[in-house]
Amino acid sequence: MKQGAQQHKRQFKVNESNNQLKTIFSYLQKHIATASMISAATGIPQKNICRFKRDLELSGRLWEVEKKPCKQTGSKAWFLTTNPKEFERLTYSKQYKLL
Repeated sequence: MKQGAQQHKRQFKVNESNNQLKTIFSYLQKHIATASMISAATGIPQKNICRFKRDLELSGRLWEVEKKPCKQTGSKAWFLTTNPKEFERLTYSKQYKLL
């Protein structure tokens, strides 16, 4: 494979990866969902979502808010959000219930 073709292929992967990350982040601004639910809604493979989830968590832009049965699989899974207001609301609600 020629060097130009390899560089083009790498650039395509980077662009596709950036688009998927933006799509996941945007989706989780409006929805609280599991990785399986995000995959079903966006068409992004779940394994990619899991990788982006880790990166977003480490950068402080994604939170696990509740572990309960997934609407897609029925198995217990973490519901995620990138919306700080939703995270604060759900965290406050949980703390209030403990009092």
